[in-house]
Amino acid sequence: MSHIMPDPGFDTPDEFDLLMTEVPVITPFQTLFDEAGELLLATRPHGFDVEEIGRLAFEELPEAEKAAALDELFYTYWSARELDRGTLARYEAGGTR
Repeated sequence: MSHIMPDPGFDTPDEFDLLMTEVPVITPFQTLFDEAGELLLATRPHGFDVEEIGRLAFEELPEAEKAAALDELFYTYWSARELDRGTLARYEAGGTR
């Protein structure tokens, strides 16, 4: 979901406004997480723990961005847990995964 809102002076968003609502917001933590993953793959192609990606990315964040990154991590963990619960409930009810 985008935080971009149409100009309050207009009643109906234009085509650009509608398009921008579909653009995902990339956070500083996501960017550093991707970079840390690429760095570890390049420097340690035989393996590393996934936690190392997150720790490396978090350490590189400016102090002002760390609270938002923790919120993002907590929300992501919660979302994954809820998705797992839903999948398990459907499986136990005889549905498909």
